[in-house]
Amino acid sequence: MSGIERDTPECYLRHHLHATGATMAHTLTILGLESSCDDTAAAVVRQTNGAPAQILSSVVAGQTELHAGFGGVVPEIAARAHTEKLDHSVEAALALAGVTLSDIDAIAVTAGPGLIGGVLAGVMCAKGLAAGSGKPLIGVNHLAGHALTPRLTDDLAFPYLMLLVSGGHCQFLIAHGPDHFTRLGGTIDDAPGEAFDKTAKLLGLPQPGGPAVERTAKAGEVNRFAFPRPLLDRPGCDMSFSGLKTALLRTRDGVVAEKGGLSEQDRADMCAGFQAAVSDVLAEKSRRALSVYLNDHPQTPAFAVAGGVAANQRIRAALEQVADSMGVRFTAPPLALCTDNAAMIAWAGLERFRLGHRDDMTLSARPRWPLDKLSPTMLGSGKRGAKA
Repeated sequence: MSGIERDTPECYLRHHLHATGATMAHTLTILGLESSCDDTAAAVVRQTNGAPAQILSSVVAGQTELHAGFGGVVPEIAARAHTEKLDHSVEAALALAGVTLSDIDAIAVTAGPGLIGGVLAGVMCAKGLAAGSGKPLIGVNHLAGHALTPRLTDDLAFPYLMLLVSGGHCQFLIAHGPDHFTRLGGTIDDAPGEAFDKTAKLLGLPQPGGPAVERTAKAGEVNRFAFPRPLLDRPGCDMSFSGLKTALLRTRDGVVAEKGGLSEQDRADMCAGFQAAVSDVLAEKSRRALSVYLNDHPQTPAFAVAGGVAANQRIRAALEQVADSMGVRFTAPPLALCTDNAAMIAWAGLERFRLGHRDDMTLSARPRWPLDKLSPTMLGSGKRGAKA
């Protein structure tokens, strides 16, 4: 057996049902809450055995205006906004879904990783709802929410290769089951979304940086500036984006020194070159990760991408091209489900609930929570636990 081989999903499910004594309900309706960064979200997801899941409602209250003047998310401001918006988001999600708390089978909530103030606000809100309604509570790993989204949107079968690429994370994962992931590689420093945000700040573009850089890049010349493709000269699936950000900083400073400032075309060309570099790195590393994944000979190989950076059209197209060239099905969620949302949390909670998982009032908020519990951490650890 290779290092990434696992039991079939059927065996995995039978094992958990036997171990927990759980039964598979015919229909499940789950309320999900998400507050790990700067989006306050609530959603209701329902599934009947054998049928595609339904997103009955998905409410997202953003905080872009609150953080616009700071060049990034301010944790204290985000946490305060979550406490103000969570109740209203839940009420709106239930109303849009046409259900009440009595119709809900369980309450799922992001319990980490994320900004601890926001995660704590969501966990405490979910605990209050669970205590008041008598409904089961399910803590969900935010990364698992992204990683399981292809099963919500495309009914993807295990095992599949997942590229989770967002503002704070970038990992290649083989998804074997709802609680079972093998990491093949990841970023050793900045995540792509973080690099996009910092690039936008360096070039005087608005936040969030990802959409701003993508918009600006449309008018740019990709090859004007020579940006590096970090770690492509090394084997494996690990990535690095910090040096790429530094290269852009030096390029900007060089143009400013030469011309006395940046023109709109300068900004567009830098954005186009930066975006192309990120796309090239992700495409080549995806090719390598797919080679490892395909060695396991899955019957229906699939490659999925999720997370905020998956909304970038150039990057998405490059990844799809890689998958097509290797004869692998490619899937990406709708743009609204790429960024943080509670539908993915409700779905991840539903998958865990079917396996018999339950949490109680001791559920704690976790700033760090790696999906692969066996592999060495990518970014180190400390008193708060492993980062990724």
